Amino acid sequence: MDEMEEELKCPVCGSFYREPIILPCSHNICLACARNILVQTPEAESPQSSRASGSADYDYLDLDKMSLYSEADSGYGSYGGFVSAPTTPCQKSPNGVRVFPPAVPQPPPQQHLLQPPGSFPPIPRNSCITCPQCHRSLILDERGLRGFPKNRVLEGVVDRYQQSKAAALKCQLCEKSPREATVMCEQCDVFYCDPCRLRCHPPRGPLAKHRLVPPAQGRISRRASPRKISTCTEHELENLSMYCVQCKTPVCYQCLEEGKHGPHEVKALGAMWKLHKGQLSQALNVLSDRATEAKEFLVQLRNMVQHIQENGVEFEACLVAQCDALIDALNRRKAQLLSQVNKEHEHKLKVVRDQISHCTVKLRQTTGLMEYCLEVIKENDPSGFLQISDPLIRRVHMTEGQWGKGTLTPRMTSDFDLTLDSGPLLQTIHQLDFVQMKVPAAPILQLEECCTQNNSATLSWKQPPLSTIAVEGYILELDDGNGGPFREVYVGTETICTVDGLHFNSTYRSRVKAFNASGVGQYSKTLIMQTSEMAWFTFDPSSAHPDILFSNDNLTVTCNSYDDRVVMGNAAFSRGVHYWEITIDRYDNHPDPAFGIARGDVVKDVMLGKDDKAWAMYVDNNRSWFMHNNSHTNRTDGGIAKGSTVGMLLDFSRRILIFLINDEQQGPVAFEGLEGAFYPAVSLNRNVQVTLHTGLPIPDFYTPGEVDPTGSTC
Repeated sequence: MDEMEEELKCPVCGSFYREPIILPCSHNICLACARNILVQTPEAESPQSSRASGSADYDYLDLDKMSLYSEADSGYGSYGGFVSAPTTPCQKSPNGVRVFPPAVPQPPPQQHLLQPPGSFPPIPRNSCITCPQCHRSLILDERGLRGFPKNRVLEGVVDRYQQSKAAALKCQLCEKSPREATVMCEQCDVFYCDPCRLRCHPPRGPLAKHRLVPPAQGRISRRASPRKISTCTEHELENLSMYCVQCKTPVCYQCLEEGKHGPHEVKALGAMWKLHKGQLSQALNVLSDRATEAKEFLVQLRNMVQHIQENGVEFEACLVAQCDALIDALNRRKAQLLSQVNKEHEHKLKVVRDQISHCTVKLRQTTGLMEYCLEVIKENDPSGFLQISDPLIRRVHMTEGQWGKGTLTPRMTSDFDLTLDSGPLLQTIHQLDFVQMKVPAAPILQLEECCTQNNSATLSWKQPPLSTIAVEGYILELDDGNGGPFREVYVGTETICTVDGLHFNSTYRSRVKAFNASGVGQYSKTLIMQTSEMAWFTFDPSSAHPDILFSNDNLTVTCNSYDDRVVMGNAAFSRGVHYWEITIDRYDNHPDPAFGIARGDVVKDVMLGKDDKAWAMYVDNNRSWFMHNNSHTNRTDGGIAKGSTVGMLLDFSRRILIFLINDEQQGPVAFEGLEGAFYPAVSLNRNVQVTLHTGLPIPDFYTPGEVDPTGSTC
């Protein structure tokens, strides 16, 4: 009950309601607080005075139209030009509602002395009250606040709540240090502790019939007064006995006779009391369900807080590990680059040092030659000089040539030609950010949009709500309709897919998963779908020969050409047992149409059965033949005419094809060993017109697996 406490407090004073009254806006307020927030309006401009000669129908709807509310003011509505702004600052109640001090003139001190204790000064005429919760204003009539009904129900709830919170009751018979009472006797009206009850109220004799109740219950019953009969606010001597349906308020007999409720629909007060109690109970049941959902949601949110904290710690550790890994990789690369620099440094030093050594040796040789030549020049012996001058001159020229181009140029520069290209890496570091690194969650199949039609299946799915993981596409998988392995049938970004060409009368399992750059997510729940037991199909204009003419929603075809032309159905069969019929609508000059099954690539400009892609029965007015790959077999008497019916029964359980004419089997089993996918097919010529009938049950004479190949049924 602690959560109910705010409902029991006045929005003005913030304390528990005391003598609460009901304002026309259905909000409650203490009677004393209502007096405190009254505002007086000028009598000359009062809306009430202007309506004094008008109708008495001054109800809440009229008041609501007159209420004004401005978001720029203190929060209270006022009548334009009627009420001046308060000159004293507003106050704020404990509940946060802004309240103006009373504007009612205070009587002189001597008048206060003449008033009885607990009474209030009279309310001036033309007073206005504004609801502190919805800010709607109301002009009081001559009855003042007495015109508002008292909320006795709220007053009783407040009283019970306060009593439940009161201190424990004490025994009334203990002489010293009264002990806590354990029971109360309703007949004696006395609270007892256990020792006093055993001593003073033994459960025998006349006292055995007394009713003992818990102290809290006894206090309530002790303080509870007989229920007061509510009286009408307009006719104080009349009891409320009826309920006005239009005004939604209890009324008295005089209100119906004289007041504004006379033409309104009224009902018995007790009946409406029970009706509204039932409506409130139903509304509470719905609200209770919502409260239960809210509690479960709060539990979910609290669990999310814990998960967020755990995931935050885990994610932070992962981030630190990733950054440390990047730093380690950078340090390793740094060591590799420093090694390259050291190698280049050693290479440059070696080249320069080798060149220094080479030049030093050569310079020493050149200097020695120069000194030797100078000593030779000092000689005064011409003949001796001439003997060695020519070789010496050649040697000098040769030595000088050795110091030619490039010899005195450094073989290595002192600059390092290596430049670290760190720009892309710095840019990458600056662009380093969080990306979606998780695979998508399992999609949710939308069962209300998933369906099968004929041999097609439509599936729809969506991502889980609140999922923020990026999805790049989806993969839809189906099995083979026979409990086999799954296979991919769709990969793309759409969330709905229709799969055609499935087997009839088969049960398929389907599932879907999402993927992104991080990988493939988990599968959705497996959905089981059943294709149609019977095949419904029409002739297919897209694959027919151009000479074929269509009508009747592609169920009727004809051909005016003299040559045979082939038309197929728009459904293929590869499993199950299927039966369809074709009626002959027009048949002149005894042509020989052919009926049967064919592969998708059958030749369209020859009779059905002429090539190895069709298995057919061609028939005239007297007899029929089976034909495949231009091979004619099993001539059988009995032909067709206008109105005849040709039936085809394709049984994949035995891999056979049977023909019927007018509900009778025509010849033996026409073809055996049929495997793969086949389309119903017909070849027509010479103005023959036929109509297709599908979705038919298997003929009564036939049970799959129980047909004699000779034509007789077992």
